[in-house]
Amino acid sequence: MPKSAIVPIAELAAEPYASVVCYPRATPAEIQVRLEELQELGVEAIEFIGTTSAHVMQVYGKGYVGIVVIAQVNGQRLALKMQRVDSDRESLEREAELLGKANSVDVGPKFIAVTKHFLLMELIDGGSLEMWLQNHQDPAEVRNKVTDILEQCWRLDEISLDHGEISKAPKHLLVNKDGKPCIVDFETASTTRNASNVTSVCQYLFQGQSEACKAIAQAIGERHRDELVSALRKYRKEPNRINFEALLHQCLVQHALF
Repeated sequence: MPKSAIVPIAELAAEPYASVVCYPRATPAEIQVRLEELQELGVEAIEFIGTTSAHVMQVYGKGYVGIVVIAQVNGQRLALKMQRVDSDRESLEREAELLGKANSVDVGPKFIAVTKHFLLMELIDGGSLEMWLQNHQDPAEVRNKVTDILEQCWRLDEISLDHGEISKAPKHLLVNKDGKPCIVDFETASTTRNASNVTSVCQYLFQGQSEACKAIAQAIGERHRDELVSALRKYRKEPNRINFEALLHQCLVQHALF
């Protein structure tokens, strides 16, 4: 089993911690550079806990670009994304810029600070939407969550910020302990692609075979397929507020089975 630990910054140069901070392998020069950046950010300790592993340690998240852990900073627990050494990104600064853009319309975890190799942000302490749906089947509650998620995606579309992986929502749609949905991980986001957040999240929530799709259908009933597809096409062609609200209606209204 991967180990959990709370490690002060002064001890991070030792293995196995160094090779998580510099995943997948550490060198003396690389760990020194990164320790200096962590000091610059005010990180006092790192919590190696979570349901994912990096080498022999537990971590909060793991992707192609970075490893996410919990950082202790001035008495706060924050999410810390650490750029992988084998990542093809020059730095995490572009991702931080895109997260800040999402924050401007009240989407995503709050951006705190960034250095070349680290992105510090609000910790979304909760679980996936799919996990939330396992324990919440009240139709009104489910409709409220779906509405919140779609509204967030609409705001991203409105500022032409495409998340890029919102259709892979088990990883990117979280619900915090207060029940607030949050879209996370803007590492593949773009302002140059056509923004398709609303249509992508609709496909995940109402089409296909995802666990979230099944749970939502169980809670609020099946959607009318033809009318939903028609509303999606209209929105995709003209992504304005009128077409969004018509699509939202098709996502939420009670219908007979397909």
